[in-house]
Amino acid sequence: MGKSRDAQRFPAMLGGLAALRCRRRLVPAGGASDKVFPATYEGGRYALEHRRVDGRDAPCVILDSVQSQANRMEGGLLELWRSEQLELPVVQVDFASAGLPEFGTVTSLDAPHRIFDAILRDSLLDGVPFPETTIGRSIERASTADATSLFGCCPTVLLLGGWNSTGKRGGLGVKFARCLVSEVVGIDAVLGVRSKSRLDPLRIAAGVEVFQSEGPVGWTSDPASAVHDKGRPRLIPARNAGDRAGRPSVLNHSSVVPSLEEGRGGVTIDHAEQTTVLSVAGLRRLGFPIQGRRSSEVDEAARSVLLLLGLISVEVLERENQQLRSRCVLVPDRPAAWEQLGASGEAPTPLSIDMRSLLEAFAQSVKAARRAGLPWNAEPVTLTPSPQLVELVQESRRRLAERGRFAIDEETA
Repeated sequence: MGKSRDAQRFPAMLGGLAALRCRRRLVPAGGASDKVFPATYEGGRYALEHRRVDGRDAPCVILDSVQSQANRMEGGLLELWRSEQLELPVVQVDFASAGLPEFGTVTSLDAPHRIFDAILRDSLLDGVPFPETTIGRSIERASTADATSLFGCCPTVLLLGGWNSTGKRGGLGVKFARCLVSEVVGIDAVLGVRSKSRLDPLRIAAGVEVFQSEGPVGWTSDPASAVHDKGRPRLIPARNAGDRAGRPSVLNHSSVVPSLEEGRGGVTIDHAEQTTVLSVAGLRRLGFPIQGRRSSEVDEAARSVLLLLGLISVEVLERENQQLRSRCVLVPDRPAAWEQLGASGEAPTPLSIDMRSLLEAFAQSVKAARRAGLPWNAEPVTLTPSPQLVELVQESRRRLAERGRFAIDEETA
């Protein structure tokens, strides 16, 4: 597909398609027999389920969820934006200027709830609370029928979904359904066994008690030198269900008896499949009025930008999926297969794309959208955290410091 044709044909695709679909077949980098470790959920469990695969009932495991894939897309887009390969509206909060440099800058591309996140809500633009600014008020008024303001300041929320549950309307705030969904699933998953052991060269006995102290290492085995609570030395707290307070193992000292744990040792799979669907029908539900008036030309211009941004988002996943987590490195064993799904039941037709063509077509579409009168904040909108938000972070730090360096952060668990 020629570069010059891309920008011309994508708007035309919007009217006749139901969706675009991409399938990537992935295999463990270590080979077919190598283990991969899925994401874990409450209690350290894997997301195991049976799915229909090639007409049969197959045991599967979710290697990367829809939510995680969306975050990876945003991470890839953020990298493209920071390297100036992609012009994208971004709202960001500068924590360094507020004396919290370790948090750097939190953007609408990495905040958990995108533009609707409480971090942005509780920040200021030129001293004004973000919700009370012109941008903030326009976001509060946004809807699927009037998504113009969000197009101009956070188009990714129109693709990946969002819920304005932190605004003035609370739970009644506007919801945007996901138009772009991706998931990585391991096929024919067989659970593995997890082994645990450690031989301590110092032969520290497991029965010795250790206590919190104010010394340089933060602990001591001498009760007299420990921090005391009501006259009793404070034990080093357990960090998980397998630990016991005050044991050297909490500090990663002493030996670990060799043991096996069923069902927690990763999985072997025949292969993995990444399935991505970009709903063109979902994009068609979005309206983009300008000064209260809608036109098909403007709607088409905005949707074309979103369609291309969605395709770019999927393409960055090819790189992001290679390292999902420790011991979960996946590589494609064949090219991705893009398909166009018609709205009238016709057979899917292949679609050939590449990142360079997408970026060029996207830049052209953004220019066309601007000519049509749509907003597009090319420069980032930079907020500062409110004094109350800074105080909340600092108070959390103080509480953790008072409880000691080895305390469990239960309040943020």
